[in-house]
Amino acid sequence: MKRRTWLLGTTAGAGALLVGWALTPQRSRIGLGQLMLPGEGDMALNGWIKVLPDGSVVLAMPRSEMGQGVHTALPMLAAEELDVPLSAMRIEQAGADAIYGNVAMLVASLPFHPDEEEREDGFGRVKASRWLVGKVARELGINATGGSSSVADAWEVVRMAAATARASLIGAASLQWKLPVEDLSVANGVVTHPSGLSAPYGELARHAAATPPGEVRLKERKDWKLIGRPAPRLDLAAKVNGTARFGIDVRLPGMLHAALRLSPVLGGAPGRIDASAALAMPGARRFVQLPAFAGSAAGIAIVADSHWQAQQAVKAVEVEWSAPTQGRVDTRTIAKELEQAVKTGDGHVFHARGDAEEARRTGTRTLEAWYSAPYLAHATLEPMNATVRVVGDRVEIWAPTQVPQMCRGVAARVAGVPLANVDMHVTLLGGGFGRRLEVDYVAQAVRIAMDMPGVPVQLLWSREEDTAHDFYRPMHVARMRATLDKAGEPVALQIKSAGDAITPRWTERGMPALAGPVELPDKTASEGLFDQPYGFAHQKMEHVFTRSGVPVGFWRSVGHSHNAFFAECFVDELAAELQRDPVELRRGLLKKAPRHLAVLNLAAARAGWGGKLPAGRARGVALHESFGSIVAQVAEVSIEGGQPRVHRVVCAIDCGTAINPNIIAQQMEGAVVLALTAALYGRVDVHDGVVQQGNFPSYPMLGLAATPQVETWIVASERPPAGVGEPGVPPLAPAVANALFALTGRRNRSLPLTA
Repeated sequence: MKRRTWLLGTTAGAGALLVGWALTPQRSRIGLGQLMLPGEGDMALNGWIKVLPDGSVVLAMPRSEMGQGVHTALPMLAAEELDVPLSAMRIEQAGADAIYGNVAMLVASLPFHPDEEEREDGFGRVKASRWLVGKVARELGINATGGSSSVADAWEVVRMAAATARASLIGAASLQWKLPVEDLSVANGVVTHPSGLSAPYGELARHAAATPPGEVRLKERKDWKLIGRPAPRLDLAAKVNGTARFGIDVRLPGMLHAALRLSPVLGGAPGRIDASAALAMPGARRFVQLPAFAGSAAGIAIVADSHWQAQQAVKAVEVEWSAPTQGRVDTRTIAKELEQAVKTGDGHVFHARGDAEEARRTGTRTLEAWYSAPYLAHATLEPMNATVRVVGDRVEIWAPTQVPQMCRGVAARVAGVPLANVDMHVTLLGGGFGRRLEVDYVAQAVRIAMDMPGVPVQLLWSREEDTAHDFYRPMHVARMRATLDKAGEPVALQIKSAGDAITPRWTERGMPALAGPVELPDKTASEGLFDQPYGFAHQKMEHVFTRSGVPVGFWRSVGHSHNAFFAECFVDELAAELQRDPVELRRGLLKKAPRHLAVLNLAAARAGWGGKLPAGRARGVALHESFGSIVAQVAEVSIEGGQPRVHRVVCAIDCGTAINPNIIAQQMEGAVVLALTAALYGRVDVHDGVVQQGNFPSYPMLGLAATPQVETWIVASERPPAGVGEPGVPPLAPAVANALFALTGRRNRSLPLTA
């Protein structure tokens, strides 16, 4: 029996035996008002909602804002149910209680093929496993912003919390006025009765806090006033006028600054050190040696009066770096090892249908191609930073992070204090993309601040250190095979890939207590390959897990970011081999996938697929599902100065219920820019253990002049909302690559496309 089958099957069986551990509804996550921060005159109605005397509503915000619009989308959910204007909503950082954990993100990590649940009757293995993981996730309460899951996770719980608060407010008015609840209504934050009686929320809040909500009902879709309509972002004004506070903007009385240098060789450490010259420089206060923390490299740091002084002083420290005992990694060697792993390695089969091997033996023709994708850095606009103050046995942190609880945990371990003694302030993030799911920079800042007791110290990495000591998107390779039957129709698809697993390495770094000797198959390695929607009768999708020695982490859209390139370019190759139009071939393979077909058709129609283009241009198409959303993109491409130039990208997306169409369009635009940067320029090379890229001259970004026109079209849907932050990334690279093939007749099977 396969290990995956046994593990997941036992999980489902264990769930069936937990008779006393009953299915807990989302309402269990609403919590009590004591969980919210007390404020003068305000009243918390539950763990998510409190009302201020002026009638404003505060929502506990457990998710980090890194440009994806979650600080607007979640307040929209609450404002809808409370019937208040969006302008009346405020947010405050949620506490550490388990009700704020991200359940949807953990449930989505289960490696099930979409077909498996559809084939189940009743409470089958897939549903049981998801129920059990959801149960565990509610108990763990891991607060993380990632996996494009923020809105999906909040969809039920935030609306229910707001609806519960609304019921309590109406109930308070009913008791005061001695009138039936059913005769009262709310609008714009005011409870009214047809007789003329009315009271704003601010006047009712104190009584509402002591009033049981009674029956709670969510608003019907037909009554929505906010959800589904464009709305301005609540953080827009602050980001325009400069008052928005990112981690790099934190300023505290008496604050000092720290800069660091980490071992230039991956896995290396400082040997002989002479910091005397550095400490004699203006403003320099303290030298600190940094061991390896939470997966980071070992290094050194200098604390000084200003960041500039700290940066200059740390450069002046004389260090002899020692190499790792296990040898120096090299991407040229890793590339060969990955190819060999595909050829000879024992892969984990994520999905199989029919008999792909027999179909290949009996088929008339097999098309085979090898694809590869390099390591990628995150290159967030705001480099890694954190500000920490250690006073006695208490630690206070200000940081741009996607995982505040993990930051508290690593701070407690480094400082040797109880977890309850660590206070966390989450700032805005100047880009996350998965890099700030790591806690290495927080651990370093805590260690430095321990040497400056009572003084806040801000650690800020240089761009060079940020690029050379990232947790990179893994390098992966894939062998793609498609078999044609006697009629010349595609009948079988086999994909075998190889590359490092991310999830177990991330768990080791950030949550070591949950890391164990047995590793479940990491879905992120094969996502977008094993669960592709095309109707090949025979399929086999497997992955060989490796451990290269290069630190790897989650990168925006994770495995989908390269697996979509592999899959969608290969489908395009198949169309060329069969001499069929790429859109028409996909339509034929999507007969049992109506949602995917509708998205493809919308993108093709809006892009004018098959229509005339200016001379020297071509179109390419790609379709991909990730994080519950389906995105099709059509790219118009030319060659200028020997390099690809993307002029226009048309996106169509089915993301379920569209909370705010404006934010969806913004996310598609941002995704195109990031994905195009990676497709044209992105690569990280490690030679003899040293990362070769540093600042933006060697790791370039897409310039404004090269940014294409992006159009976004949203498929109307009544399904629950799915991810938006990441799904726009995966289809871009294959759409551009397919357009380049249409333009030049040359197929590029490796990224970046300008290599």
